[in-house]
Amino acid sequence: MNASTQLPVTGAGTAGPEAVAPVRAEPTAPAGPDATAGGRGARTAAGAAQPLRADCIADSAGGLTFDITTPQGTRPVWSAALVLSPRDGGADEELRLPLGPNGSGCLRAVLPSTVALPEGRWNTYADLGDGRGPQRLLPGVTDLSPLVDRRPLAGIGRLGVRIPYATRSGSLALRSWVRGPHAEAGEVLVDAAGVTVAGRLYGAALGPGARAEATIRRGTPETAGPASRVTVPLTGDGPDFVFTLPHARFAERWQRGSERWDLWLRVTEEAEPVRIARLLDDVPEKAETVSHPARSAGRPADRLLIGPSYTRDNDLTVRVTGHGADETAATDVREGADGTGGTDGPDPAGS
Repeated sequence: MNASTQLPVTGAGTAGPEAVAPVRAEPTAPAGPDATAGGRGARTAAGAAQPLRADCIADSAGGLTFDITTPQGTRPVWSAALVLSPRDGGADEELRLPLGPNGSGCLRAVLPSTVALPEGRWNTYADLGDGRGPQRLLPGVTDLSPLVDRRPLAGIGRLGVRIPYATRSGSLALRSWVRGPHAEAGEVLVDAAGVTVAGRLYGAALGPGARAEATIRRGTPETAGPASRVTVPLTGDGPDFVFTLPHARFAERWQRGSERWDLWLRVTEEAEPVRIARLLDDVPEKAETVSHPARSAGRPADRLLIGPSYTRDNDLTVRVTGHGADETAATDVREGADGTGGTDGPDPAGS
């Protein structure tokens, strides 16, 4: 799958460890009624709001570089920073990255792959150190092409993934994952027999008793009983694996409406389950952009549609849906409980 959109890139180079000096913006006139959210927008000499935009460049290791074009007259100050703040609150968990000059009228901040960023969604701000507080950033030119089909070393203990995206309100945000071990979904095929998933395991090795499991959304691998669990063997070749989930196994467990089955991998008989997900590309939310065909299955009269889909967190699932309006209307009410199948919610910053 190649869902990358490569745009022209500005700024010099990709994310790296270079140190940069922060900057200071010249004082501006008091904010008028056309100010940006919180009255914190940079302003032109005429007093019009001048929002800050950040160009974003990814590297193949998972690092990100942010280049911000600043208002004319910006001068250095040591405390300037790019601020990453969790979208669900918790200001004590924010991450500040030094902002420093990168050519005339441009500031640069670097988020290396080696810097820890907890899993979740993060708002981005620029704090120019001018006393006005952090200002929400808008997305500029973006190059995420190095993230497409990224293949880290299979022996890596913990995998970190960061993908920038635009919120529904148009602001720049980051989606971050931290998984270890991680089972990366690759090719997913649906045919008359079942759903076949090929993938690659990171941070662990397949051993005796390795298997794939599907558990219905209302359960977990630890609590799921025979009626809410499908277990199949897998074939492994080093870190690579493949398995097939027969349609018949889902059909005999189906009750009514639409059911979601989460997919897991156990690397050995007694190992903890590892969630199967597709993270190593440039698509932050596959539930809205990636689809797989569903096939008719079950008897009598092929009463079910069965096919793979992704959650809002890019975890892989299988959806089992009954034919007919009376069946599909009974959609699983649990889907929204864990953030699956939806779009990015309202911007907490309101900008």
